[in-house]
Amino acid sequence: MPSTLEGQITMEKTPSYFVTNSAPKRIHTMAKDIKLIIVVRNPVTRAISDYTQTLSKRPEIPTFEVLAFKNRTLGLIDASWSALRIGIYALHLENWLQYFPLSQMHFVSGERLITDPAGEMTKVQDFLGLKRIVTDKHFYFNKTKGFPCLKKPEDSSTPRCLGKSKGRTHPKIEPDVIRRLHKFYKPFNNMFYQMTGQNFQWEMEDGGDSPGPRD
Repeated sequence: MPSTLEGQITMEKTPSYFVTNSAPKRIHTMAKDIKLIIVVRNPVTRAISDYTQTLSKRPEIPTFEVLAFKNRTLGLIDASWSALRIGIYALHLENWLQYFPLSQMHFVSGERLITDPAGEMTKVQDFLGLKRIVTDKHFYFNKTKGFPCLKKPEDSSTPRCLGKSKGRTHPKIEPDVIRRLHKFYKPFNNMFYQMTGQNFQWEMEDGGDSPGPRD
């Protein structure tokens, strides 16, 4: 990575930092004044998205319903399965709050990033202390992929969309499994809302029980 010059901001991203136990301490040692941006989405939908990505590479894996339970009859959720554990955001945030104040964190709604990308990007720009350059005119919604794509307002070149690995239709998951997962996540979600001061309203969504949502 090249050196950051005066007037520049260096950004790095990875999906694993937030859920890696050793990451907060290591990052704090490196740069304690760093600003952190965390993108979160309905943990039920997120788990199905995770499974969908794995299924595309390993078609032989068991069904989502099999992997989600320790005991399906008793309704015991297998929280050790990484696809489900990642969505317990409150536990991961507790780890980060040991090293960084909440004021250095900004939480982006994955749902609103799709429905209102410009609005979410405005909040990110404000958090980073940047001029509001990215606006509505920089996005258009791609109905095929189910995601907004970036475009340059000043030219008519092909918009930049997410790659082929994004936009896959989720497999249909049994409604009872969706309900059980929502019940499992509810106390953790409420804890996360209280910790962040934001209500992401995940309980208002269907959680992905139809093949419509995409990863």
